[in-house]
Amino acid sequence: MECLSRFPRADLLFSNGVSDMAKKPAQPVTEAAPTPASEANYTVLARRYRPQTFEELVGHEAVAQALTNAIKLNRIGHAYLFTGTRGVGKTTLARVFAKCLNCEKGPTPTPCNVCERCRSITSGEDVDVIEIDAATHTDVENIRELRGNAQYRPVRSRFRIYIIDEVHMLSSSKSSFPALLKILEEPPEHVKFLFATTDPQKIPAPILSRCQRYELRGFSPERIQTHLAKIVAAENLQAEPAALQRIARRAKGSMRDAQSLLDQVLALGSGGVTEEQLHRLLGSTSEEHTAALAAAVVTGDAPAALRHLDVAEGQGAQMSELVDQLVVYWRDLMAVQVAGPSAPNLSIASHHKSALVEQAKGLSLDAILAGLDVLTTTRMRLRDNDHARTLVEMALVRLTRLKDLLGLPQLARMLASGASPTTATPTTTVTPTKTVAPPEGVKKNALTEEKTSLRAVFNATTTRPTPATGAGQGKEILPKDLAGWWAQVLAAVAPLLASELRSAGLPAIFGPNTLVLRFPANYNQQQSYCERHVPRLEQLLREVAKRALTLKLESVAPVVESVSEVPALAPRKNPFEAAEKEPLIRRAIEVLGAQIKQVDDGFGSDATLRREVRDEADEDAA
Repeated sequence: MECLSRFPRADLLFSNGVSDMAKKPAQPVTEAAPTPASEANYTVLARRYRPQTFEELVGHEAVAQALTNAIKLNRIGHAYLFTGTRGVGKTTLARVFAKCLNCEKGPTPTPCNVCERCRSITSGEDVDVIEIDAATHTDVENIRELRGNAQYRPVRSRFRIYIIDEVHMLSSSKSSFPALLKILEEPPEHVKFLFATTDPQKIPAPILSRCQRYELRGFSPERIQTHLAKIVAAENLQAEPAALQRIARRAKGSMRDAQSLLDQVLALGSGGVTEEQLHRLLGSTSEEHTAALAAAVVTGDAPAALRHLDVAEGQGAQMSELVDQLVVYWRDLMAVQVAGPSAPNLSIASHHKSALVEQAKGLSLDAILAGLDVLTTTRMRLRDNDHARTLVEMALVRLTRLKDLLGLPQLARMLASGASPTTATPTTTVTPTKTVAPPEGVKKNALTEEKTSLRAVFNATTTRPTPATGAGQGKEILPKDLAGWWAQVLAAVAPLLASELRSAGLPAIFGPNTLVLRFPANYNQQQSYCERHVPRLEQLLREVAKRALTLKLESVAPVVESVSEVPALAPRKNPFEAAEKEPLIRRAIEVLGAQIKQVDDGFGSDATLRREVRDEADEDAA
């Protein structure tokens, strides 16, 4: 072994901010052979049970096989990139690979873990395997120092290996990656680079193209649960399978997160892991209570749902954890609704599965998806809100009304028949306009059904008169009558209100019973003032017109006319006026009392919806 003094810049090597010359000599470590935690100095499970060979790696067999073959065939590259989410073993894999390359018996795919080099690499104290935290070494000077040190041969090992963790953090300095690129392109034969990152998108393409990239995917809950069971057995402890399953699912693919949570539960209890201890630690509730709460919601029993919520909070449940459990439950409802009782990856216990299947049968898929939207939105709002319980109560009450939701096809059929969705129940059966049936044996897809419903509404709105509901109701408003009515209304209101109303001009006729008063976009103060007097204006209209009329206020951007230098271009049409001319939209506003808030650019240029419906009708007739 050569003396360090022969290398004048060897003392500049750095690892985690400490020079190699300042490091202590490598000491024997025990991480290679996990033992139960009986020593006074406790080491966390994630460190004690860290894999030390390729055979011990969990869930990355394909990557381990590729690296093993590279060593056996002497096809070892100079730069490797390991990517993946947190806790999947990127740094662990880099250390194992470094031991394979620098083991006294190597290069070998099975490092001995007993020689001085393997032991020092395991403890992170080897002078030739330099671990760098890129988050704290982002300056270009650090990379220049690395380039200078890389020119010297290793002190005692076969290769000088640089393990750079979170290498994407070098992007915070504009010059760091360019400074690294040259040595990465033509490195000395004794230098190997092992990069690890959770965000490969931030690494420049020239760097990526010079690395052999391996993606480390997250672990499945089943694999995490199996590994945790082995750890518990090695610790001579007991654990409930349901508790380990919950830990595995909460880890979300991270083995380190699962081991850390297992450590917490073991510290809370004594002698084992139980589901009750896990609920106390996480602030969650039992599966039986979650199932009871979900049953109350699905049956529409809002008072019972609020009572279950109160009981859960009294038992120490956190609102965010409770919403997370409901999201998982509704996900199971969706899976059963789509794939049946044999849906994969259900988190519900077997003794609750029959109730889950029955609940899924009583809900439509649209209702379940709407429930998931409500729960996920509530979960996001809980992050920065001081009224957690109120938000959860709102979500539960909304979930109890899922059965009242109307699908678009059903809503279109109601509009076609003249029924009002505000008074009809979701089970109302409406006979649509006669359409051409598809050939026998051919199942209509969702797009065909939606177009059929739109065609039915188009036919209904163009051929059927609006049913009369009283004297004068349903009769078309004439412009001359409207002018007289509006003059009487302006004379009856206060002068200031009348002046503001005149700035919008005469109301537009929008159906037999609806008037729309449009204010220019730059007159929003006048519109806000007049909106406070809408009930009074509707009362005056009812007195002078002898019929119930609805008055709506809108803000409309000014219409841009064509410039005089281009006389061939026609004036641009107001998109609101184009939308109002569509029979389907007019009918929806009349029945639902809706109001147009936004119109996409280009709408109404060629009556797209009307032409598409007519074309489809012609195709069916043919």
